[in-house]
Amino acid sequence: MCYGKCARCIGQSLVGLAILCIVANILLYFPNGETKYASEDHLSKFVWFFSGIIGGGLLIFLPAFVFIGLEQEDCCGCCGHDNCGKRCAMLSSVLASLIGIAGSGYCVIVAALGLAAGPLCLDSSNQWNYTFLDTEGQYLLDKSTWSQCIEPRHVVEWNVSLFSILLALGGVEFILCLIQVINGMLGGICGYCCTHHQVRTCVKKSNMTVKITTPRQNHNLPLFQCNLYILLVLICKTLY
Repeated sequence: MCYGKCARCIGQSLVGLAILCIVANILLYFPNGETKYASEDHLSKFVWFFSGIIGGGLLIFLPAFVFIGLEQEDCCGCCGHDNCGKRCAMLSSVLASLIGIAGSGYCVIVAALGLAAGPLCLDSSNQWNYTFLDTEGQYLLDKSTWSQCIEPRHVVEWNVSLFSILLALGGVEFILCLIQVINGMLGGICGYCCTHHQVRTCVKKSNMTVKITTPRQNHNLPLFQCNLYILLVLICKTLY
């Protein structure tokens, strides 16, 4: 199995999901396409947490581009093993996956809280408040109560739809990043497969290296020591 191709597929999927999260979060600021409620601060406080823009959007772009670039990494590595550099890159992608897990988790949590609290709206007593806050989310199952929100019109449907979309997208992002954690660990520990073109490139580079370093002593390390070297590199990256 080519772990790099799997990572690239996950990265491309995350880019699309991140864009959708940003769009859904932006739409929450304009109920029914109107801008006055945002300027008058008559929106749910959970809209201002930027869960889709930051959590499900910007924080997902970083690991997504890392995953996409994994397949383009140089196949020739260190420690005398051709694919050691690839394996180190795959293990490093686990750190990027953790950032994606944190961002998507934030998106899911805020979206769930936004659904549970309900929208900020003008009720029958002519007061702006969270009409469904005390229902603990039960209003979602009883659409007949949604008419209690007089203004903005259809704000309940607007909030429920968009927060549900953010919840679903964030959940998918979380799962994909979790899959890449497993994929990255397998690719780093079990090895990385290269394309035929990359293998030929590696052979050419290896031959050049042999010609240049012929007078020198061979310092190839066993595979176990190479794995130890990779682990030390990851620790250093984490600390610094």
